[in-house]
Amino acid sequence: MLKGKQSWVFQNRPVITATGVSGGPFEANGKLAADFDILHDDLWMGQDSYEKAHRILIEEANQMALKKANLLEDDIHFFIAGDLINQITPTSMSARTNQIPYLGIFGACSTSMEGLALASFMINYQGAKHVLTGAASHNAAVEKQFRYPTEYGGQKPPTAQWTITGAGVAIVKVNDGVQNSPFTTSATIGKVVDMGLTDPFNMGGAMAPAAADTIIAHFKDLQIDPSYYDLIVTGDLGQIGQNTAFELLTNAGLKIEREKFKDCGLMIYKEDQPVNAGGSGAGCSATVLYGHLLNQMKQGVYKKILVVATGALLSPLTFQQNETIPCIAHAVSIEIN
Repeated sequence: MLKGKQSWVFQNRPVITATGVSGGPFEANGKLAADFDILHDDLWMGQDSYEKAHRILIEEANQMALKKANLLEDDIHFFIAGDLINQITPTSMSARTNQIPYLGIFGACSTSMEGLALASFMINYQGAKHVLTGAASHNAAVEKQFRYPTEYGGQKPPTAQWTITGAGVAIVKVNDGVQNSPFTTSATIGKVVDMGLTDPFNMGGAMAPAAADTIIAHFKDLQIDPSYYDLIVTGDLGQIGQNTAFELLTNAGLKIEREKFKDCGLMIYKEDQPVNAGGSGAGCSATVLYGHLLNQMKQGVYKKILVVATGALLSPLTFQQNETIPCIAHAVSIEIN
């Protein structure tokens, strides 16, 4: 059901029945390592290119989710996913492997919640019984495309963030009354917001206004207060972007408790890891949600959360043509019995 101007309410409460989360060596040394299903000890993962390793991450996460749900590829009606590499090639190659009817999506680092919103919409309106959805990123592949190959050892400013190596996927299914399983209750689809920033080393600052815009729209459309949620978490704003977003929300009159406003990019790594302003990448919110946060919900730490994945919709082409950075954010609310 459409609620307000840009939000959906899922009256049938689609269930997130199983997840799969894979990661790389840097994530294995991070704060949330215990919440990953699979961790690799090198970035190559037995492949001859980083992009092929990227595909492996997705395939492994998919297989892990299917195994946990006791399902086969033939049981899944649609696969909705994406990544950051040109034409979302790693995800498309993984779709070639699993042979599930495929909808490839690109929302940059907002892809995870774009996919979860679409999957929930399908399930809510009987468009499918099982949908596999997620997002992924690979540090070396993404850095090579958007900035410089990591082998260059180029210096980055403090505003820069560390692209995570990881994939997070979930199987969303029809709610049959199962207990202690998280379910989606609503989604708010964001608008493109461009404040004129051009620095590719300050993604958090560029994305913060889009995050604030979607969060404000969510509470306006649903006519609820921020206190409704135990946690409001952004995708990968990092230190710079999260502080900016919180200030924008406060100035807009939203009363959000600071300790209940977190960011996946600030949660995934330890304080002594050299990530500058925090983690980022399409796999950032996907791995933190489908690993750590859902585990926390099942343990009773949170009952109601709002996940707001943020994305910078730039490309090497737009950067070369001196374009500004358009950004977007999509929000999905998740609850548990």
